[in-house]
Amino acid sequence: MNGPTFDDIRAARKRLEGLVAVTPCPHSETLSRLTGARVFVKLENLQMTGSFKERGAANMLLQLSPEEQRRGVVAASAGNHGLAVAHHADRLGMTAVIVMPEWAPLTKVTAARHHGAQVLLHGDNYDAAYARAREIEAERRLVFVHPFDDPRVIAGQGTIGLELVEQVPDLEAVVVPVGGGGLIGGVALALEQLKPDVRVIGVQSEEMPGMKAALAAGARVTVPAAATIADGIGVRRVGEHTLSLAQQYVDEVVTVSEEEIANAILLLLEIEKTVAEGAGAVPLAALVNRRVDVTGRTTALVLGGGNIDVNVVSRIIERGLVKDGRLVRLMVMLRDRPGALARLTALVAEARANVLDITHDRTFSRARLGETAVELTLETSGREQIEAIKRRLHEAGYAVEEVVPR
Repeated sequence: MNGPTFDDIRAARKRLEGLVAVTPCPHSETLSRLTGARVFVKLENLQMTGSFKERGAANMLLQLSPEEQRRGVVAASAGNHGLAVAHHADRLGMTAVIVMPEWAPLTKVTAARHHGAQVLLHGDNYDAAYARAREIEAERRLVFVHPFDDPRVIAGQGTIGLELVEQVPDLEAVVVPVGGGGLIGGVALALEQLKPDVRVIGVQSEEMPGMKAALAAGARVTVPAAATIADGIGVRRVGEHTLSLAQQYVDEVVTVSEEEIANAILLLLEIEKTVAEGAGAVPLAALVNRRVDVTGRTTALVLGGGNIDVNVVSRIIERGLVKDGRLVRLMVMLRDRPGALARLTALVAEARANVLDITHDRTFSRARLGETAVELTLETSGREQIEAIKRRLHEAGYAVEEVVPR
């Protein structure tokens, strides 16, 4: 199958009218001040199923023949693609089988079933789910809906590029999450035709940098499997079509850490009052941590999705608070005698930090006989206050160690 063309993207837009939302792309004054760029945020988390994946899935399903639609479809997904396929297959009256890894977030599994799909959990990674989906394709004669490496899917994702040019006419840069590369490939192809001077920048988790590694090698490579907050872009091997598009039209692909992603989720919650999953927050993480230089440029961040499991939101927020210097844990060695803890907490109170939790350990810590190890979890205003607290405690004669999360 030949790769997608710009005409395919324009046809996809017409095909998707009334089925997929034209999501807003508001300007963020606060993020602009924070990053030094003129920032707009493309809110793909406002799609019906919570991510941009609807565009590609719907565009492909709408092009199936009546006979293919009667047979039904199968897809492999870590979550969002499966939701999109399930939703639009249901709207079109088609049966759908979605194969997800066993660790897939419960919210996405439940939502796919809600849309009428048969959800099968198989394997401990996307590759295993993909292999099982291809087996089911052959066994049941279903049509396989690839999550990224199908020209019809790529063309659907590329409709975002058309909308960006209309919503941000003076666009100079766009920052896009990258997993398998369908989104950035489609957006880059559209922008190459409409505004070729726009810089197209991709962002991946440093835990699974499949596209970055492929671009460096000049060929598709398979990166090791790893856990990441950005599970929606946790793809080990990019596609043939998507790599070709990236090689031609993408200016740069950068990576961000897990802590940086968590902090970006927190910033979007606090500043934009919007919920982003890890994969959706990586563009902001790249800007905030200066992985890309777009200072002074009109820049659109594609917030790819907002399907975050509520059971991990609190943990992600806490990691973001740690990264931002607003949550810290200090281990302090105390003399094990009455009043010692009161004196310690008084010093912390003088530094205007809020004590969230205190634990003692006389047995399993490095404390000597007559000492106790105390761990203080503190709410702080930033790194400057943390350093001030540590200085104050050192000056008072305490041995202090900051506990750094792994």
